[in-house]
Amino acid sequence: MKMIFPAIDLKNGQSVRLFQGDYQVVTMINANPIQQAKQIEISGVKQLHLVDLDGAKSGQPENLAIIRQIRQVFTGFLELGGGIRTYQIAQQYLKLGIDRIVIGSAALKNPQLVKQLIDDFGASKIAIGIDGKNGQVATEGWLEQSKVKMSSLIAKMNEFGAKNFIVTDVSRDGTMQGPNLNLLGDLKEEIPQVNLIASGGIRNIEDLKALKRMGIDQSIIGKAIFEKTISLAQILEVEKC
Repeated sequence: MKMIFPAIDLKNGQSVRLFQGDYQVVTMINANPIQQAKQIEISGVKQLHLVDLDGAKSGQPENLAIIRQIRQVFTGFLELGGGIRTYQIAQQYLKLGIDRIVIGSAALKNPQLVKQLIDDFGASKIAIGIDGKNGQVATEGWLEQSKVKMSSLIAKMNEFGAKNFIVTDVSRDGTMQGPNLNLLGDLKEEIPQVNLIASGGIRNIEDLKALKRMGIDQSIIGKAIFEKTISLAQILEVEKC
């Protein structure tokens, strides 16, 4: 299923972008993320990726009121990550009508939680966020670096029934340098049965076409939309190809 997700990253109730996951290097995108979500809805793009950046640091829902309002104005497929580390928080978001929640740090630190969520809600409702540098996983909103290989964590989560994996090379995120095709290609080759969703560094249509040639049909785009190197209209065009 071809889906290119515009991303809205929430910090203090506003839409922002970080550079390489650095909470100190913040670019304001839109002071009104609800209006931003409405614009995406009007464009005809039918999917949206939300991140609660404050929640990713605290492990609690920090932008819940905004997320609830975005769910009300955006009728398409809504994916959400950031600080979902307990069953209760996951359940709360799914009851709110979020179509797919992203489990990041908890996949490494509490793998049984992933198994329980997949068993209870189904694999289509859960994506695993595999974030890292140099092929190794980063956690806690990218503030901590582990020694676990991204490929090992994907394989382990796949054994629990996980099918969807958002792979972000933190060193590319917000840099407009293009996605890490080598990393994604290696993971695709090693674990071909999973759905890899590319995130980090995507800058233009050529990047999306390169991912498509590798068999990666889902991706997340943040800064490129803000920088106007990819438009919402172009996203619709690529999805039709």
